[in-house]
Amino acid sequence: MRVLLAEDDADLRQRIAAALQAAGFVVDAVGDGVQAEFLGQTEDFDAAVLDLGLPGMDGLSALQRWRDGGRGFPVLVLTARGRWHDKLAGFNAGADDYLTKPFQLEELIVRLRALIRRSAGHAHPRLAVGALELDVNAGRFSLDGAPLPLTAQEFRLLAYLMHHPEKVISRASLGEHLYEGGYDPDSNVLDVMVSRLRRKLGAGLLHTVRGQGFLLGTTPP
Repeated sequence: MRVLLAEDDADLRQRIAAALQAAGFVVDAVGDGVQAEFLGQTEDFDAAVLDLGLPGMDGLSALQRWRDGGRGFPVLVLTARGRWHDKLAGFNAGADDYLTKPFQLEELIVRLRALIRRSAGHAHPRLAVGALELDVNAGRFSLDGAPLPLTAQEFRLLAYLMHHPEKVISRASLGEHLYEGGYDPDSNVLDVMVSRLRRKLGAGLLHTVRGQGFLLGTTPP
């Protein structure tokens, strides 16, 4: 999952980014509202963590521009303000959830996972495709009830596909949500990773759709 993080406090930004990366997210981190607004308008994110007190352009203005531009990814707002009218302004601008500083990083991660899950249309925190199950809150996969050992990159790929079951996901889209700093479309790294995952999952779950991308589902394309 790819997340935009906009926080002007460099230390906090680094700590949040590190926690998100350790939890399996790909993070684009910026320190001002102008960069945040531009990236949110031009890049494909699964969610954003947005501080309201950003320099250059405040978080509310960036959020409002995203929504006015048709950008619908879920947004978790961060702010040091605790007054109700500030929270109300955030929700009116299009925020999906709210955390007041200081907060626990674990809570931020749980809330972010829940936002992404609900945005993808999943009401329950446990996602299943056949015998494969993902506990979204715990960040763990199981297969036939047994823990499924995965590398960090395998987890990212499978989690993204798990949130979009029975849908063909293009190589370009997968690359954007798996790799920080860009993805080389001529690389065969996705094919290698998919091949490894097929060996771990067994036949019948992870499919390659020639010329289009990959599909996770019990029904072959």
